[in-house]
Amino acid sequence: MTQQLSIGIDIGGTNTSFGIVNADGHIIAKGRMSTVGHPTVEDYVAELTKNLAQVIAAAGDSDIVGVGIGAPNGNFFTGEIVFAPNLPWKGVIPLAKLITDTTGIKTTLTNDANAAAIGEMIYGAAKGMKDFIMVTLGTGLGSGFVANGQMIYGHDGLAGELGHVIAVRDGRKCNCGRNGCLERYASATGIVITAEQWLEERNDETTLRNHKGNLTAKMIQDAAQNGDAFSLELFEYTGKILGQTLADMVAITSPQAIIFFGGLANAGDILIKPVHKHMEDNLLHIYKNKVTLLQSALPDADAAILGASALAWTPNP
Repeated sequence: MTQQLSIGIDIGGTNTSFGIVNADGHIIAKGRMSTVGHPTVEDYVAELTKNLAQVIAAAGDSDIVGVGIGAPNGNFFTGEIVFAPNLPWKGVIPLAKLITDTTGIKTTLTNDANAAAIGEMIYGAAKGMKDFIMVTLGTGLGSGFVANGQMIYGHDGLAGELGHVIAVRDGRKCNCGRNGCLERYASATGIVITAEQWLEERNDETTLRNHKGNLTAKMIQDAAQNGDAFSLELFEYTGKILGQTLADMVAITSPQAIIFFGGLANAGDILIKPVHKHMEDNLLHIYKNKVTLLQSALPDADAAILGASALAWTPNP
């Protein structure tokens, strides 16, 4: 019997992952290729299409319902990647059309955080929920807002940029050109910036001092899990800024849950407990004790593929 499957493609600045997925969220076959090293986007699409043919063949007798792509600065409405700073092709790239024209399969594209939110709704912790916020805590801070069972895209397909809400007025310079954006404080990059700054300004005894100038968020997480007081304070500070900002977001969409994904979220309660405390402390009273904080139910290694593949099961714009 022919089974219905979707294809998920996650495009990162260095690598592209792809897989073929069934309606239950099981990956039948998957692969990986370099995002860089292709002179033009057409060359990239040609190699990607060749690789997709191999995973489709590996899936056997099947009906491919669609292709979903998660990419930086992906616009759901237009199917374009719009001025993505970390990809090798500049300007506006009509990627969904290029993939559709090459494969003959309906293709839907959105940004990577929105793809993660849809994946969580179709396969993961948000299954059955109609109102939630997805927060991805990686090198940057991404987000996807779902209200009344629908992803919020805004009039131009670019809504939901929680990472670029101003969390600290006149704060740190952000790569977007503004000052004080949340992702400069509550991301893997943000917590490292805080740590390096504190190591310069303070004299705390901490194992992190041995790595000054070369710190990573994982080092800070490991130190915190080993009881390093300085590292625990870093997570408290990071959780405070994130929790305060999320309290404002709750007032806008009144979500049932906020779901966290990404490297920094893997710190678990070391981060989530202070986030929850400071969110509750700053919530308008009508929202108190109503919002659940959850970690993603999607497996780290395959979450991006699953999130992208879930786009194929949702209506096109």
